[in-house]
Amino acid sequence: MLVLFLLGTMFLFCPYWGELRDPLKETGLLCYKCKQYHLGLCYDVMSSCSLKRKQSCAVENFYVLTSKGRSMYHYSKLSCMTNCEDINFLGFKKRTELICCNDSNYCNLPEGL
Repeated sequence: MLVLFLLGTMFLFCPYWGELRDPLKETGLLCYKCKQYHLGLCYDVMSSCSLKRKQSCAVENFYVLTSKGRSMYHYSKLSCMTNCEDINFLGFKKRTELICCNDSNYCNLPEGL
């Protein structure tokens, strides 16, 4: 009788029975991390971060607006970001473009900049 009680108690307190894992475990995907990236070079320390739950690799592209209203690329910031969504921010003097991905390792490297 005591054995049945202990088994029932274990099922109540172990919702992931048979799966010894952390529910907030990392996904295993890696992303580049750099505070200032420009034309293939990191002007800070290039490192990597590992995606956790609800995270994506992110690249923030910063542009300066010219007097004629055109965007001129300035630099990028590479990181892991929680609840990331693709978006463009437009200010009076600068534009910021946020691009998110989580389809492969190091997918946040800017292309063509």
